Amino acid sequence: MSLTRTPTGWRKSSRSANTDTCVEVGRIDDGAAVRDTKDRSLGYFTASREQWASFLDAVKSDRFDG
Repeated sequence: MSLTRTPTGWRKSSRSANTDTCVEVGRIDDGAAVRDTKDRSLGYFTASREQWASFLDAVKSDRFDG
């Protein structure tokens, strides 16, 4: 089975509508890809499904609030 590493379905948070500082998230077969909305030519980084789930859990539980 071949996994695709080319992200599809890029989307930006609706909370980013009035700001220049945001990222977009795309899908890959085994996780997610993230890129800077302002400069897409810089590329993107990927996270496995497990890494992405852990990140989302941390965000939702306010572990990044200082």
